Amino acid sequence: MIDEFAKDNLHGRLRRDREALLWKLDGLSEYDVRRPLTVTGTNLLGLVKHVATVEARYFGEVFDRPSPESLSRWQDSDGSDQWASADETREQIIRFYRRTWEHSDATINALPLDAPGHVPWWPESHSHTNLFAVLVHVLGESIRHTGHADILREGLDGRTGLRAEHEQRTDEEARAAYRARIEQAARSAAPRERPTAVDAS
Repeated sequence: MIDEFAKDNLHGRLRRDREALLWKLDGLSEYDVRRPLTVTGTNLLGLVKHVATVEARYFGEVFDRPSPESLSRWQDSDGSDQWASADETREQIIRFYRRTWEHSDATINALPLDAPGHVPWWPESHSHTNLFAVLVHVLGESIRHTGHADILREGLDGRTGLRAEHEQRTDEEARAAYRARIEQAARSAAPRERPTAVDAS
């Protein structure tokens, strides 16, 4: 009883976060969904592609149910799952993600939480696992990267929220005042910095 409750709740949260991640692409230009928005190159479409690849691997080969999608071997990972090449369309990556959902969902639905799995890219001492641990791990990855997408989207156009119906619309004046309060609190809490001594030699 508790296993089915846990599985349904974890699976439901995973489904919710999948949709939230895709919503972060809505209404953006091809350039904005692809361009690097951090010094390490993090970008919105790349996050979708990466999370899709993570799901495909964990709910596929870990349980000897290989994904029907073409994936590079985990040993050959070169970071290309974290950005879209010029010849990959947004629609292709979204379709890949949605097809991965179907395969992942089939694995989750078919197996009990204690079904054994093997993660060859984990240290040998931890590589033997089960569906419960993998479901928690993939959910954590999805939540983490959806959070990244939240920040990136907010930086692009100020749009925030879990999905369209929850979008938080704050007028710019109120938003600026709120930010100013936080800035003031940070400055007030920070210790005064001493001037750096200049070497006279």
